[in-house]
Amino acid sequence: MLRSLFQPFKTNVSGISLPEKFTFPFYYEPHELSRIAAYELQEYLATQTDFEHNFGLDEHQKGLIIGKMFGVLVCQNQEGAIGYLWAFSGKLAGVNHLPYFVPTIFDMLHEDGFFRKEEEVLNAMNRKIEILENSNELQNCKKQFELIKKEASTDIQNQKAKIKRLKVERDEKRISFANLSPTDMEQLELELSEESKKESILLKKMTKYWNFQMEKAQKEINFLLDEINQLKEERRQKSGALQQKLFAEYSFLNQFGERKSIGEIFNNNPPAGAGECAAPKLLHYAFEHHLKPIAMAEFWWGQSPKSEIRKHKQFYPACKSKCEPILLSHMLKGLDMEANPFQENPAEGKDIELVYEDEFLAVINKPAEFLSVPGKIISDSVFQRVKSLYPNATGPLIVHRLDMSTSGLMLIAKDEATYVKLQSQFIKRTIKKRYVALLDGILEEQQGYIDLPLRVDLDDRPRQLVCYEHGKPAQTKWEKIEIRNHQTLVYFYPITGRTHQLRVHASHEMGLKTPILGDDLYGKKAHRLHLHAASLTFEHPVTKEKMTITKEANF
Repeated sequence: MLRSLFQPFKTNVSGISLPEKFTFPFYYEPHELSRIAAYELQEYLATQTDFEHNFGLDEHQKGLIIGKMFGVLVCQNQEGAIGYLWAFSGKLAGVNHLPYFVPTIFDMLHEDGFFRKEEEVLNAMNRKIEILENSNELQNCKKQFELIKKEASTDIQNQKAKIKRLKVERDEKRISFANLSPTDMEQLELELSEESKKESILLKKMTKYWNFQMEKAQKEINFLLDEINQLKEERRQKSGALQQKLFAEYSFLNQFGERKSIGEIFNNNPPAGAGECAAPKLLHYAFEHHLKPIAMAEFWWGQSPKSEIRKHKQFYPACKSKCEPILLSHMLKGLDMEANPFQENPAEGKDIELVYEDEFLAVINKPAEFLSVPGKIISDSVFQRVKSLYPNATGPLIVHRLDMSTSGLMLIAKDEATYVKLQSQFIKRTIKKRYVALLDGILEEQQGYIDLPLRVDLDDRPRQLVCYEHGKPAQTKWEKIEIRNHQTLVYFYPITGRTHQLRVHASHEMGLKTPILGDDLYGKKAHRLHLHAASLTFEHPVTKEKMTITKEANF
């Protein structure tokens, strides 16, 4: 088993130095060995006949199109030989196990496993519940109850109407017999009162009768529902016990041989699919078979899903919500790993440029890789710098934000009144913004309009998804400026201001299909993201003058 899964490089890698530290899986540039291992896996995927799966690369292939994330782990065995392991995320071709790929941590699909047996018990309970819920006896009881309810309502309403009608008649009698003697009038009132009491008593008896009939019918329904509810409670308990058993089986090794279950890691509330990604599978197999992890990389193979942005053959980091707690808190424990770049200050050694200033506001030019406001770990930001620059300023200061990787113009308010007025212009969308971007490819069209609603990817923040059901409206106008070195310079005019809006609209298949150069989330990493907020047009909140501030990009 070990010999077949720990594969030697087909390419001669003897002249390539090993990395000094293991890959930080959530932000990395693949090591050369990882690239070669990934390339050899891609060669296999392009030519293999071991399984059938529609990745969406062959327009003639039938079946549901499902692109996949694959991973490679470069390892060293106990004899010192270098090789690699392969893995896929989730299932591939409908199964958990395929030749040459490391197995899942726990195979729920194994025919003799406890999950399949318990699943069949739960399925049998589901079928029994469904039969009972749709039984003729229960449906007839419900119909009878509704019939009694309707008849009772009609009967009671008729009696109430009769009481009202008789009351009117009694009142008319009193008027017509107004000339009776006091004795006769008293006798008449007594008769009319008795008549009223009889009708009221009849209404009470009718109400009591029909309540009894409905209670009787409801008891018959409840008798049948009790069995269903008892089965549902039994199913809930069995399902919960099965879930806990699954959590215990999904236990991950680290280099010290320590095991930790997915239940422990996620406090018994793991996200769906946790532990099924390529990275945990690769590391678990390596530790289980005494292989030393050297470097790792993951790439996408196939057509991109409609909602997110995945490019064929492109490398991607491990997902945060599912993999970060598993890897960082346990599996990578004790490994000499590359530094976490999210804990490093990207603004160190950089300065913000003052482009415009008066006594009420300022416009600054933010460098790329510079936070607009303090983050969870890094406090250095435009806000902190401006706060030091204007120690006597009041109010929030930062009127709007730019993504950390985006450079360009930001409005700063020196007092709260100015802040409120400028914010109002953003809310009303009267402020005009122009961004310049260099796209990593050639656009044929000259201009256009993109309308793709966005929401955050809950499994991989801060990545955004296109979502027509839950996404917020996001619209962008654009125009092509020039082609240079097989890249396209464009202007973006965002109508809305969603997180990563321009980056997603540029890269998505339903947008421009061409990522911004250097976009490490939706394209390929480069020395910087080539996106710059170049121009702001707004009304000065005090002088009411229409102002346009411009600072062109230097890329």
